[in-house]
Amino acid sequence: MPGERSGGKQRAQPYQPPQAYAPPADSGAPAGGSGKSAARRGRGGAAVAARTVPRTRKARLRVAKVDPWSVMKVSFLLAIALGICTVVACGVLWMVMDAMGVFSTVGGTISEATESKQDSGFDLESFLSLPRVLGFTSIVAAINVVLATALATLGAFIYNISAGFVGGVEVTLAEDE
Repeated sequence: MPGERSGGKQRAQPYQPPQAYAPPADSGAPAGGSGKSAARRGRGGAAVAARTVPRTRKARLRVAKVDPWSVMKVSFLLAIALGICTVVACGVLWMVMDAMGVFSTVGGTISEATESKQDSGFDLESFLSLPRVLGFTSIVAAINVVLATALATLGAFIYNISAGFVGGVEVTLAEDE
């Protein structure tokens, strides 16, 4: 018949996927049929320990070139995220400091120190108002986005030039089975 093998009836075996590495010599059933032969071959616990340790595949790769366009896109997005975090953190810090009364206390001290007969002194609370602080922080964040993107892209160009001379950075990747 088309599905039968020559040599009589055989029991169906479960499917075994192909292995990347051959199993160790002592991982199967003992050749003699008794459990004592594995203990004699592998000195007891050594054979058991060898079977339970997971194997790791390793590959050494070299980063020979970095695409400046992809570096620019990723650094731009990361710099925008950092800028948004900076503005939010600065706003939260200002609100916490205002709720604690830091600006009014320090502002009163500065006002007393700088007042004269014709002038009431420097008003720190109006100078460090929330819109002014967030505006300044937004300008700094925008400058940071431009500079970080430009420096990362320039770094990619410099890396490509230096990798041409020395071969690039070698990385070892490991995969646990």
